[in-house]
Amino acid sequence: MSMSSGDVEFEDSHEAEPESSEFERLYSQSLKSFQKGSLVKVRVLRVQSNAVLVDLGYKSDGIIPVEQFAPEELASLKPGDELEVFLEEAEDSRGNLILSREKAKKLQAWDDLNAAYQNGTVLKGRVLSRIKGGLMVDIGVPAFLPGSQIDIKPVRDLDQYLGQVLDLKIIKMNSGRGNIVLSRRALLESAQNVRKEALLAGLVEGTSVSGIVKNVTDYGVFVDLGGIDGLIHVTDMSWGRIGHPSALFKPGDTVEAIVLKFDREKQKISLGLKQRSPDPWLSAAERYPVGSRVHGKVTSLAEYGAFVELEHGVEGLVHVSEMSWTQKIKHPSKIMAVGDTVAAQVLAVDPAAKRISLGIRQVGPNPWDTIGQRYPVGSTVEGKVRTITDFGAFVGIEEGIDGLIHISDMSWTRHVKHPSDLLKKGQTARAVVLNIDAQKQRISLGIKQLSPDPWDKDIPARYPVGQDETVKVAKKTDFGLFVELEFGIEGLIPLSEIPRDSAEIKEGDTVTARILKVDRGERKVALSIKAHIKGQDKASLKEFMKQQEKFDTSIGSLMKDRGN
Repeated sequence: MSMSSGDVEFEDSHEAEPESSEFERLYSQSLKSFQKGSLVKVRVLRVQSNAVLVDLGYKSDGIIPVEQFAPEELASLKPGDELEVFLEEAEDSRGNLILSREKAKKLQAWDDLNAAYQNGTVLKGRVLSRIKGGLMVDIGVPAFLPGSQIDIKPVRDLDQYLGQVLDLKIIKMNSGRGNIVLSRRALLESAQNVRKEALLAGLVEGTSVSGIVKNVTDYGVFVDLGGIDGLIHVTDMSWGRIGHPSALFKPGDTVEAIVLKFDREKQKISLGLKQRSPDPWLSAAERYPVGSRVHGKVTSLAEYGAFVELEHGVEGLVHVSEMSWTQKIKHPSKIMAVGDTVAAQVLAVDPAAKRISLGIRQVGPNPWDTIGQRYPVGSTVEGKVRTITDFGAFVGIEEGIDGLIHISDMSWTRHVKHPSDLLKKGQTARAVVLNIDAQKQRISLGIKQLSPDPWDKDIPARYPVGQDETVKVAKKTDFGLFVELEFGIEGLIPLSEIPRDSAEIKEGDTVTARILKVDRGERKVALSIKAHIKGQDKASLKEFMKQQEKFDTSIGSLMKDRGN
């Protein structure tokens, strides 16, 4: 028997037909097994140019148009192959079953996807396009991959995934609506957790680990070790000084570090980079003994000094006070800059505190060692007044070396209230070297020592005790009168030596007083108006007595002449 449907021809069947009652029974059972909308398995009979004939075990063969097969699948089909098809209609008007391979594959795909969803199976999916909120992915059917589920960290550029085949997992599925939501992040997190557990299990303090710099902060860098972060504190990056971690690291760098401390409960890991090499400070005292000469590069400047790198991890400090024998350095930038190579001498080494004190001035000769030879005590020097203070004036006698003229060494006789009364900044001054303290780097000078001290001879000779002097009142005080004398000195008439009737004396008046005392040690001259007046009275009485004596002598002579 042969049957046809459309352009498809059926081969003759040589099997004998069953009896009518048996045929009806089998037909009835076949109708029950081939329900509309069900999947059935078939066997390929023949592949033709426009259709594939299949055997369902039904009274007639099935026909599937070739358009429902993928080219590669159609090319591989051969008689005897089994297929799964979808029964769209139990029978058409001609008694043929209407089958769909395409729908069968879709149903099978949904069944497979549902099983994958239930079992958490990893699927392969090709990214088709970018849509709002994520990506559209082909996993046999179109599915949605949200942007938040692409990676563990936020992804800004979604276009980079177009055309890529990704490992994915179904996290939400609605077969009725045909909606599937995928996640790549879930797989990455799962893999990360596996690596994390493996890392934690094998983590031991003192061992070396490798990771990727994740974040750089002011106090250190965080390193991703594979699911767990470790911190390299700035103090554990180098044996030397570090200005900022960004000078050594940037995100994405690969770094090898040592596990310093591991808190398994809190999952905190402290890492160290400098611990990969021995601490250079342990043998610094042997390599840089006190008194040795060294060379190094200036790494940074501060108001108090300059840091000089002697080797990687070892720096020394040149304090501003150790930069010059003669100059007063206010800031290191006046004589050096970052990057300069300088020669210095080791002054002190403290390995425990990781400190080396250096001196630049010690590399050259100390001019103060020979200052006494160039300027012996008693010699006369000349220089410009550099600075004037309340207590004296500094005079430059050579480059970087100043001598101090104290206010007490400016005049033998004059009471100097302020050095500016005699000296001005910038003027040239001559002075005598009075004292040199090379250790403290001090030279004492004096101007008054250029001439003899008038208090030794001149003043006592000029103002002998008991001599009366007519003087001008310079200042009136509660305790007496200061009067002007020669040599630029002042004399004092104490209040007790001023008569009461002289209370109207005022500054600028001229008075006569007697020298009472000349004190060389205190450099004072004391006078008295009372002594002057009293002296005058005594002189008058003496003159009167002298005149009286002369008168008596004259009278006696006259009387004698008359008696004769």
